[in-house]
Amino acid sequence: MKQKLKLYWKLYYPVVLSFVSFLYSVGLWFSGYQLEGIFVGIWVPSILALSIAIRQRRNDYYRSLAARDAMRRKKFKNTK
Repeated sequence: MKQKLKLYWKLYYPVVLSFVSFLYSVGLWFSGYQLEGIFVGIWVPSILALSIAIRQRRNDYYRSLAARDAMRRKKFKNTK
């Protein structure tokens, strides 16, 4: 159970944080703080865009490691 929760958080933390930010923004808006609500509302796409950029860089890094390892295995196989 703990492992599933950890995996869920690892995959969906940007969506959860964005949703919390959205709820905070709506709460500010209806509390009479419209400008603050708009400001916090801008955080939602920013959080999602940043998480996409980080995930893309992470995937690029892991792909480059996998390609490098494949090349090493291929070289090692050819030298035998």
